[in-house]
Amino acid sequence: MTPVFSHGDLRLYLLNLLDEGPRHGYDIMQALSDRTGGTYTPSAGTIYPRLAKLEEEGLVTKSVDGRKTVYEITEAGHAEVQSRSGDLEGIEAGLADSVRLIADEVRGSVREAMKSLRADLAAASRDERKTTPQPSPEDDPRVRSREQMQRLDAVVNEFRANVRGDVRVHVARGGELAASLVDQVASELDRVARDITRTLRG
Repeated sequence: MTPVFSHGDLRLYLLNLLDEGPRHGYDIMQALSDRTGGTYTPSAGTIYPRLAKLEEEGLVTKSVDGRKTVYEITEAGHAEVQSRSGDLEGIEAGLADSVRLIADEVRGSVREAMKSLRADLAAASRDERKTTPQPSPEDDPRVRSREQMQRLDAVVNEFRANVRGDVRVHVARGGELAASLVDQVASELDRVARDITRTLRG
């Protein structure tokens, strides 16, 4: 899978997030997930050591608010963000490219899975029309069909997550979600559903 952040970029991006305002750890992780359309959700083991390092460098301070630890950028941290605005623009551009590449990889996987699913459905439909006396469980079309139903659920869920991720990135960047695009998606999904129905009916 294509990496989202190049080496060292996450450090500056964390400073940039804190330059927008104080945040607690979970909020930082959620912001990273949102801004990458769900393609990158960092773990606590990734974020907190970097925050601790930024604190050691005097770029970030932390305070306890109830049960939450809140991180806030210092003047030195703000100065670094300002001085590296060009680097941040490059990170943003690279981030968009990485998210797009990951989305393309997922879409390619979904397309291949759909091709395999159609072939499996067609084969299952042909087998079901054949009469086989007392089939063993592994030869029973119903057993194979149940297995393929599980695959279908996984494919549909992956497709849904991918589309949601792309749309969330687009909207988060101020893009407009046109009704025509939604209509096109609805039309394509309806076409795929009708293709599957026709295949099932033979």
